[in-house]
Amino acid sequence: MVNSKLTIPAPLSTAFTIWIDGDACPVPIREIVYKNSKRLLLKVVIVANAPMWIPKSDLLSILVVPHGADVADNRIVESLKPGDIVITGDIPLAARVVDAQATAIGIRGQLYDDSNVHGRLATRNLMEQLRSAGMETAGPRPFDPRDAQAFANQLDRVLTKRLRAKC
Repeated sequence: MVNSKLTIPAPLSTAFTIWIDGDACPVPIREIVYKNSKRLLLKVVIVANAPMWIPKSDLLSILVVPHGADVADNRIVESLKPGDIVITGDIPLAARVVDAQATAIGIRGQLYDDSNVHGRLATRNLMEQLRSAGMETAGPRPFDPRDAQAFANQLDRVLTKRLRAKC
């Protein structure tokens, strides 16, 4: 059972940053991150190609980058530090995050690490090649409340482990 009543001293709030790949991140996922930011005093940066509403908070900010392939991804990778957390539905970005010694969490609750991200990237690339060769493949299933719950559980596990290590 995870103790959600962790008391976090203020200096830990700047120990790491949570980055959100904002353009394709479902609203329920962003809301889960915002609630955790407020509860645990964690800095969150949303990187997106267009402005979007975020709650008013000194802990939350949005970084709007120009449109273009991988512009937001590149900005996240250039800006993150080892130990930061990145929320993304983009497996190539998740692989870059893991290679940069940060943590990547998928929008459906997947924790990407050295043991799985490159295999998932290879599968993704193979499927992309098959689609470009004309093969019809099913896309991802629609995002639903189970995905949001799986994400919330994974984020809670990662934050609890990270913050306990700092105490």
